[in-house]
Amino acid sequence: MEEKVYNLNDVVEMKKSHPCGANQWKIIRMGMDIRIKCEGCGHSVLIPRRDFSRKMKKILVKHEE
Repeated sequence: MEEKVYNLNDVVEMKKSHPCGANQWKIIRMGMDIRIKCEGCGHSVLIPRRDFSRKMKKILVKHEE
């Protein structure tokens, strides 16, 4: 299985949607853990990098540097 490449400020789609109904998340912090922010309601969640890689479905918007 190929490794998904994602960076800071990318917008990703997760396998499960947020309770507010939105399924778009923005990566706002990267490190050992990754903090993602819901694009619908603004709630942020901190999850381990391993779990994030497993739960991410696809990258919707790549951040231009």
